[in-house]
Amino acid sequence: MSTTTMLQLVDQAANELGIAAPATVVGNYTQDVVQLLALINASGYELLRKHAWRNLTKQYAFYTEYLTTTGTWTTASAAVTSIPTTSGLDTTYIAIGTGLPNVNFVASVDSGTAVTLTATPTEAGTAATLYFQKLRYSLPSDYDAIVPRTMWDKSKRWEMLGPESAQQWEWLQSGYIATGPRVRWRLLGNYFQIWPGFSSAEYLGFEYRSNAWAATAAGVAKTSFTVDTDTCIYPDRLMVLNLKLKYFEAKGFDTTAMYRDYLTELEAGIALDTSSANLSFAPRPGTVLIGYDNIPDSGYGSS
Repeated sequence: MSTTTMLQLVDQAANELGIAAPATVVGNYTQDVVQLLALINASGYELLRKHAWRNLTKQYAFYTEYLTTTGTWTTASAAVTSIPTTSGLDTTYIAIGTGLPNVNFVASVDSGTAVTLTATPTEAGTAATLYFQKLRYSLPSDYDAIVPRTMWDKSKRWEMLGPESAQQWEWLQSGYIATGPRVRWRLLGNYFQIWPGFSSAEYLGFEYRSNAWAATAAGVAKTSFTVDTDTCIYPDRLMVLNLKLKYFEAKGFDTTAMYRDYLTELEAGIALDTSSANLSFAPRPGTVLIGYDNIPDSGYGSS
């Protein structure tokens, strides 16, 4: 994370462009300054898509949520009553119990003791055992994209399987073979959805890319520049060159040289952001286990 402020970046670009460098940016209603603020924010939004920036990759982990309780239901409606407490329940939970159809989500929480489900029970239950399992978990507030193959069931030390397609998801939830030892996942709306649910605290997690490329002076992440003292995760020179390029584009000037300088800095910034794997021209399997490299030609029989 750079310590150069947004005001300093704008002033540097303005000085290089030969236009008046502003004393302040946010709250300054001079047309050129208003445009510079909009263009430097546009630079931040667009660079977000140019590369998987190291400082925007974050880890997210959570425990599965559940409620084991009792309730009463009939075949006349989808309501479940006489639940000791509905605290914490919402429409991200399914209800499991004798006579309740499969994948029966909570449609609404009606009171502190009653909920309505999405499907009517096929058998009645009185003070019967009832399991609520949360299947849909909200994505982080700064979520932009998920990092492939980072989804793990940390409790069982197994990789979660996914992302499942809509067709596969319906097969899992509606078919005869609905569960297994591995957790399946998919992204649905603003949720990270899992299958099957749990009636225990399972520890799950994944990595994602954040859209919070800016930060306050105190280091609080944010998604755009809104204060002169804000900073960002991108290289300073890249932001200055991108701002100059966008300014020239907006004014209708020739951008050939500007684009060349920007592209060179972008490629350098991406190359320096993270380390790259070593590639071998003659790869070969490792020999850390017993193999032909460490078995003697003779003398390995019983003596």
